[in-house]
Amino acid sequence: MTQQADPKTSPDPKTSPVPSASPDSTASPDPQTASASVPAPGVPEWEKRFRAPRVSLPDWAQDAPDRALFVSNATGTYELYAWDRVTGTQRQATDRPNGTTDGTLSPDGEWIWWFADHDGDEFGVWMRQPFGGGPDEPAAPGLEPSYPAGLAIGRDGTSVVGRSTDEDGSTVHVVRPGHQPVEIYRHRESAGVGDLSHDGALLAIEHTEHGDAMHAALRVVRLDGSVVAELDDTKGGTEELGLAVLGFAPVDGDTRLLVGHQRQGRWEPLVWDVASGEETGLRLGLPGDVSAEWYPDGSALLIVHSFEARSELWRYDVSTGERTRVETPAGSVSGATARPDGAVEYLWSSAALPSSVRSTAGGVVLDPPGPRAPASVPVEDVWVEGPGGRIHALVQKPAGVTGPLPTVFEIHGGPTWHDSDAFAAGPAAWVDHGYAVVRVNYRGSTGYGREWTDALKHRVGLIELEDIAAVREWAVSSGLADPSRLVLTGGSWGGFLTLLGLGTQPDAWAVGIAAVPVADYVTAYQDEMEALKALDRTLFGGAPEEVPERYEASSPLTYVDAVRAPVYISAGVNDPRCPIRQIDNYVDRLAARGAVHEVYRYDAGHGSLVVEERIKQLRLELDFAARHLSAGAGTRAEGR
Repeated sequence: MTQQADPKTSPDPKTSPVPSASPDSTASPDPQTASASVPAPGVPEWEKRFRAPRVSLPDWAQDAPDRALFVSNATGTYELYAWDRVTGTQRQATDRPNGTTDGTLSPDGEWIWWFADHDGDEFGVWMRQPFGGGPDEPAAPGLEPSYPAGLAIGRDGTSVVGRSTDEDGSTVHVVRPGHQPVEIYRHRESAGVGDLSHDGALLAIEHTEHGDAMHAALRVVRLDGSVVAELDDTKGGTEELGLAVLGFAPVDGDTRLLVGHQRQGRWEPLVWDVASGEETGLRLGLPGDVSAEWYPDGSALLIVHSFEARSELWRYDVSTGERTRVETPAGSVSGATARPDGAVEYLWSSAALPSSVRSTAGGVVLDPPGPRAPASVPVEDVWVEGPGGRIHALVQKPAGVTGPLPTVFEIHGGPTWHDSDAFAAGPAAWVDHGYAVVRVNYRGSTGYGREWTDALKHRVGLIELEDIAAVREWAVSSGLADPSRLVLTGGSWGGFLTLLGLGTQPDAWAVGIAAVPVADYVTAYQDEMEALKALDRTLFGGAPEEVPERYEASSPLTYVDAVRAPVYISAGVNDPRCPIRQIDNYVDRLAARGAVHEVYRYDAGHGSLVVEERIKQLRLELDFAARHLSAGAGTRAEGR
């Protein structure tokens, strides 16, 4: 399934375009529908990277593994595609102006479920259509529109749908064919569907009833809502230790649940038998964060190990504890799945080379039509001492060019995310235009242990900016960066940090470029989706009326009158995560004092799934930076 991102924890919408990739090399989306992605002669390399057709890691039906679903931008908009791996037949399953990426297959492969929102607002209902094609129909009739909060589909046609709304908080509903939905769970705090057992008898729910939206507890229930087992490492919200559902064992009657935990200071898996209560930790001996999924027969686990911006795969035998390396090239694996024949298919890329879906059986599994994206330059690793410990930064710069260079600090979203050695068209475009690009995995980022991630509390935004400032100092003192030509930019949480950095570090940056940012934190809290309110209460230690001084200290609006650098802001008018009203408040304050700024509003949500729109936005950003950097540092304070 193409997973729905957790609120405010998704990557920067500019630098992480919906799954890119490329598995049996004979398969490719229909080239007749891909003409919109074929660049004309003379198109610059950076635009070719955005337009190059790409595909996600195919999701396959558990009981019909030759039926698959993937995302592709072959038509110029990211949409869902059905793929019959026996016949090679592919067809575009969805076709909407602003694209579709959230979808999954029923276990028997007969139905494609997809989430229908309105122009990127993330509020809608689940629809379904036959795998072979046919009209769409409501997949869970009787349920009103909501924000999605997980989905599980049983083998008998029963589905379990998680919902989130401002009015009801989190609810979970069992939907049986021919019957009205039955609500089996409700709570004001964030919760969602984790997984349904193979026989459909048990449901795992992730919840934050204890009030800590960053550290979930688990509850396993029967489909009538009666409780089978509980697991809560937070001890009622008193300890910052989270749990995550990774999946039930894929065997009928098997009550083992694979769970992610943080008990050793990082994410690791354990096997929890929800019937007996027995917990079995895994002897992995790996230094980084670890996720896992079951092999289809339940005898082994496919391990994904992420460490210092790279990732690797392992096979773990559950009965013997033997760990075997699954060979992949150096770089980043952003998705992997074990097939029934034991082969592993994985989505791989590096900063220099575009993504492809590969198989340990050999070759490329799914090959998109048209030319591949042009390569870029590799990243260099930099470690800088900071106020909270060593900070990891990734640096790219034009080949054969020495500094000091105009330098872009591209700040990732999330905040619980991290930049990695993975292909990204946005940073590569800046490099093509002569800039060095620095990406900082500040405190709050994942991949460096629980303490690093959980350091982001109360002084929200200000902590991350301390780390960014330390890396900025290194970039200038090392001769890489020209201090008069520094660009601070990012999207989502990275956009928030951009605006906050321009106001709290006004002499440090020559230009600021913020995409879909938080700009006025109190108004953002009022207008954002309910799940984000819960996250903000956890980060700040309460709502704005409870800890107003913390929201004021972390809001870019507080410091708007100190901003000296020209500011460019782009915003989706339907964005439920960083809503438009709070951005308008910030822009109005810039305009009132005559500050140099430009605003671009577009008809979508938290980023765009339309390739040409993404290119347009980056072209505007490149132009804005070029105009204002060429004007010279001395011009920055004029026109206020």
